[in-house]
Parts: sequence; structure tokens; C-alpha cells
Amino acid sequence: MDRRDFLKNASIAGMITIIPSHAVLGLYKMKPVNFLLLVLVLFLGSCKALATAEKTPDPDFHLYLLVGQSNMAGRGAIDSLSFPDNPRILMLTEENEWVVAKDPLHFDKPNIAGVGPGLAFAQEMMRSEKDKKVRIGLIPCAVGGTSIDMWQPGKDAYNGQYYPYDDAIARLHAAMKSGVVKGIVWHQGEGDSNQEKAAVYIEKLEELIDRFRNECANPNIPFVAGELGHYRDNYMLINRELKKLPDLIPHTAIATAGDLNHNGDGTHLDSESARELGERMAIEMKQQLLNPHYK
Repeated sequence: MDRRDFLKNASIAGMITIIPSHAVLGLYKMKPVNFLLLVLVLFLGSCKALATAEKTPDPDFHLYLLVGQSNMAGRGAIDSLSFPDNPRILMLTEENEWVVAKDPLHFDKPNIAGVGPGLAFAQEMMRSEKDKKVRIGLIPCAVGGTSIDMWQPGKDAYNGQYYPYDDAIARLHAAMKSGVVKGIVWHQGEGDSNQEKAAVYIEKLEELIDRFRNECANPNIPFVAGELGHYRDNYMLINRELKKLPDLIPHTAIATAGDLNHNGDGTHLDSESARELGERMAIEMKQQLLNPHYK
């Protein structure tokens, strides 16, 4: 290709948009080495522009933030249903990379992380999705053993090993470069299930929801919370507070945990129950997304 052809093709490709006439004459008189350097610079600039364009969030990539403590992270036994291999359902890894989702989604405690509600939630959301272009991206951010007080900016857990809220927000913004946040899914409260903490739980949860929505730049992002298992009396203290949420904050809903079972430890949902809760959370989420007042 001679210089005349290069200039023509470069203009078409968008490498050169406006070139003054005197500059064009200068290109023809340029030494071969300098001309090749110019070609390289233009090529790299074009690549950078394309890379920037590729980072534009995909409106068909629907993101869901998974937050809370161990029952959101998942402590159910891994089984044959843990590896669905659906290329339209992705998860954000600890390294902030998108991969096909599988259990365990979370990495808060790698030695015991297992089946939680997140994957079943995504599968149920996808089940009624008619648009084949839509993908779902799960953002796992739950940390086992955390109280709601640990979900405040700057608060740490496990002697600084985690900063649950700050870490979640960092991962949220990393994910938002790729897609659009559609909802927040919350399961937490075992660490606050006593009379004193339950009395102020709903107030703290309201503040947390506001912070999450501000970070999403959308005051109407749906927020779905799952009840705690009905198998411990003190968990019902938190459940009574959670039931108040839809009347206090628009675009929020509660998924019942009635008739669900623990895995034998009296605290954590077994795999079947975790998946059932995830499906119930998705049903509530879909109802919120269909709300005519949601934008």
C-alpha cells in the first residue's frame, strides 16, 4: 500500500478524521522511517479508541448484587446441580473477572463456602427472560458472620481481613463497567438476632439500602431480602422487622423462608432450601421489576 492508499483507508477506518491540506503534503514528503512511526502511532490510537468503546456497559447484561452473611454466601453441600454451565449466567470472581457461574459463588471462607441462593436466583430470573440477548451477572459480596453494623462504610470484619461494605462497593463499580445493575439481593440477620439488636435493625437496613442505591445512581433499584430460617425462635425477631420493610421503602420485597430446612447445624440452609429461597427471591425481584413505577 502506498501513502495515497494509506491515507484513504485510514480516513475510512476513523484513524484520521480531519487533516489540513498542508499536513497531507507533509505526509507525502515524509521520510519512510518517520512515516512508519506515524502509522504506528495512529494504529495504537485507533486501538485505544476501540478499547474504550468496548468498555461501554451492555444494557443487556443485567447485574445483581448479592450481599449479606453466610446464608447468602452459601453453606449447602456442593452437588451435581452446582455446575449448570449456562453461558448466559456469569459470576464476578474474586479477581473481578467474569466467568460462567457455578457454586460456590462466594469466596469469603473458601474451605466451607457452598451452595447459597444466588445461582438459583439467577436461573429463575433467566427462566422467564424472553430476550435471548440478555445475560445475567452475579456480584457475590456476602461475608459469613457479619452483623449489619459491619455493613457500614469503613467497618471491618475479622480484624481487617474484610471490609464488607467497602469491598462490595468496589466490586459493584467494577461490575458496572460491563453491565447495568437491576437489583440487590440481601440475606443477613443471624448475627443480629437478639432483642437489643433487632430493635434497631430495620433502621440500619433502611440506611444501608439508601447507600446501595446511591452507589447505583438509581433511587429505585429493587431490593429483595430473604427471611431467616424459621427453625430458630430468635431468628423470628429479625423476620418480624424485615416484614416492615415494604411499607417503609418503595421497591423492596421480602422472600419467605417458611418451611425451609437447615443443613444440620441449626443455622445454615441446606442446598435444597438455599435454592428454594433463591427462586423465591427471584419471584419477588421480577415483581418489583414489573412495577410500573420502577425505572
